[in-house]
Amino acid sequence: MSTAGSPEQDLPGEGIPAGGVYEWYRRGLDLLAGGDPAAAATLLARAAEAEPGSRSVLEALARAQYDAGRYSDAVDSFARLAAVNPTDDYAQFGLGLAASRAGDLGLAAEHLALAVAMRPDLAHYARALRGVRARRASDRGPA
Repeated sequence: MSTAGSPEQDLPGEGIPAGGVYEWYRRGLDLLAGGDPAAAATLLARAAEAEPGSRSVLEALARAQYDAGRYSDAVDSFARLAAVNPTDDYAQFGLGLAASRAGDLGLAAEHLALAVAMRPDLAHYARALRGVRARRASDRGPA
């Protein structure tokens, strides 16, 4: 039996979580919703390795990585989502937020601007973009 909050119930001697990819995905989402993004990221990374083409798994992994403070990993995961579907406003937004937290304000501004262009109706997209632009301006200092 796994302990509460444990991301994996290992198969004997294999270090592989019990169940299939869908079970790993569901448990990962439960861990993420329950406030354990690090454990969720571990389990969802296993699911993403098994099903690299699954958009749902990759999006959940990117969210878990972001929430766990693994911003560079989240940048990579959101970038994979955006590469497959450049018109995915959520992938562009997530990539922008993760890049901002990782300290790459240029990349952040680019992808947040794309998200805002795709979904001008979402005020939180525009707020995030304004925040990144303000940080970039303050980093440059007076002209």
